[in-house]
Amino acid sequence: MGRGFLYILLLIALPVAAQIYKYTDANGNTAYSNQPPDGVTAQPVDLPPLNSVEPQAPNNPAPTATAESREPSKGVYEILELTNLPTTEALRANNGTFTVNVLIKPRLQGPHLFRLLLDEQPYGQPSNVPSLQLVNIDRGLHSLAVQVIDAETVIQQSPTATFTVQRVHKP
Repeated sequence: MGRGFLYILLLIALPVAAQIYKYTDANGNTAYSNQPPDGVTAQPVDLPPLNSVEPQAPNNPAPTATAESREPSKGVYEILELTNLPTTEALRANNGTFTVNVLIKPRLQGPHLFRLLLDEQPYGQPSNVPSLQLVNIDRGLHSLAVQVIDAETVIQQSPTATFTVQRVHKP
């Protein structure tokens, strides 16, 4: 590691109010310390003020989807949609269990979770995994969407997909 890098590390690691001293060590190298060494002439170093950035609140918070609004909302994610669902034929799931995937871009952020909506009702537990399983779904026509939520707040919702589940019915 170079001395310049060590100097920068010293500056980062020290509290704002600390004083830095510059001196020449016994080997003739320039050294820096937050304590003036005994028996060596050390000069205080004047440091420029530290830069700081205050977090900014977003100008336009992401809209939330409401029960009346079935259209996908525009928000934080440029892509949010369900994949692995049939578009023209019935989904064959003999026991009514199948998995859907979530295509999302950019990646799911911080505290956000996925929540499925089956027939416009929350289904299962929210998850941060983009592969969601549905279990024992009745045969017939269903609608499915995925929401990105933060606690109970809906951040964004995918378009709703309609599909048919086909199951073998045993008498």
